[in-house]
Amino acid sequence: MFLTMGVTLYTSRVVLNTLGVSDYGAYSVIGGVVATFGFFKMAMASATQRFLSFEIGTGNLTKLKQTFCATVNIHIGIAVLILLLAETVGLWFVNHKLNIDHERMEAVNWVYQFSILSFMVSVMQVPYNALIIARERMNIYAAYSIIEVLLKLMIVYLLVVSPFDKLKTYAVLMFGVTVLVALMYRIYCIRHFMESKYRFYYDADLYKILMSYSGWSLFGNIAAVARVQGSNIILNLFFGTTINAAYGITSQVNSATKLFVSNFQVALNPQIIKSYAQKDLIQNHKLIFQGSKLSFFLLFLIVCPIWFNIDFILKVWLKNPPEYTSIFVRLALVNLLVDCISGPLMIGIQATGKIKWYQVVVGLFILSDLPITYLAIKVYNEPILSYIVTITITFLSLTLRLYFLKKGVFINILSFFKQVLLKIVLVVFVCGFFGIYGASLFIPYEGWIKLIVSSVFITILNMLVIILIGLSKSELNFFKKLIVNKIIK
Repeated sequence: MFLTMGVTLYTSRVVLNTLGVSDYGAYSVIGGVVATFGFFKMAMASATQRFLSFEIGTGNLTKLKQTFCATVNIHIGIAVLILLLAETVGLWFVNHKLNIDHERMEAVNWVYQFSILSFMVSVMQVPYNALIIARERMNIYAAYSIIEVLLKLMIVYLLVVSPFDKLKTYAVLMFGVTVLVALMYRIYCIRHFMESKYRFYYDADLYKILMSYSGWSLFGNIAAVARVQGSNIILNLFFGTTINAAYGITSQVNSATKLFVSNFQVALNPQIIKSYAQKDLIQNHKLIFQGSKLSFFLLFLIVCPIWFNIDFILKVWLKNPPEYTSIFVRLALVNLLVDCISGPLMIGIQATGKIKWYQVVVGLFILSDLPITYLAIKVYNEPILSYIVTITITFLSLTLRLYFLKKGVFINILSFFKQVLLKIVLVVFVCGFFGIYGASLFIPYEGWIKLIVSSVFITILNMLVIILIGLSKSELNFFKKLIVNKIIK
């Protein structure tokens, strides 16, 4: 985990320095345009994960095989649809609407085409990744993730020594890594899981169920993609590629930090779905409660030292970080902390299969992020408003998810507030109170000494408060196993 995070951050620094701020920002915004079409992928990925885990939970191997083959067919169709949209609407938008230097448009179009190809490969890979997660082969998932970041480290070296256009070279090499990693996942599945041996299968009823579920997921995923990539595009329209570079760096930090909680949630998600499939609501509620609380505390341990020392970290990492990067990272980390609580709640709702009104209501609410952000920036001309709006929407979305979770699996909202949210607020308050005092002790220090001493102090303080206030004895034992099995390994 630490290796993955370290390599990710290091490669981001070298790529930024090699490409330059303008080209790095262009790559970030082009990737955002392609990812905008990812709502199709995200909708079906959610359905695939849910139905594969559900069938494994029921023990119906025949239905599992049929479901897997059906999802492969659907994802091939999605890849073709994305290609058509990207080469029409997307291509027009890139060449006529984005704020990019005219002399770099040829390289930008190279990036765009290879980004499309990479995205298509990742779409067709979804059923295989979902099957590995549903089968809870987290060791394989972790190992291949490490291989992927090491391949990206190799890309950095090749990028530095390449005599060709750096932006074009980076796009081609990233496509190569995407293909290689996809092949590794696919070969493992075919060798170890009987249900992954593809054969064409068509069952109108099964396709109808899958498409109905993914159809309602589609709206929510459009909102999720639009929120992230749309904000990047809005920043480009108002402030140009320099701000996109800061946004891109922030996304790298956000993604690397999120690894510490996402792998835990990925391991937990199949258990939440399987417990619902087995009609064990007591275990289902326990997993959701513990998942939300432990997700926050695990991420909190990582975020606090980064948040406190971000200015020095960025200077060491990037030497000359783009303007606004520091405040962007701090706000993105706050949003990540709030959002991680919702992860198990979303899986709990998805497990029921009854997601129509959940996706419509929460999706509309999340989608409101974009027009509010646009108007706020247009009026006040301040880029940080993008994150302020996002944090507010994220927090309010959490309350909406609790309402739908109560309707779906009969969870007690008051119990969730007492056992999860209240404990989180107490831990943050106590850590913040003593942290402010502790921060005054580090004022005389600078550089590496301040980073090391403050990080050790903050981490020890937070761990003690979490152990004494935030966790019960059973949760503490579970947390210890989590640290050993999911973080250290």
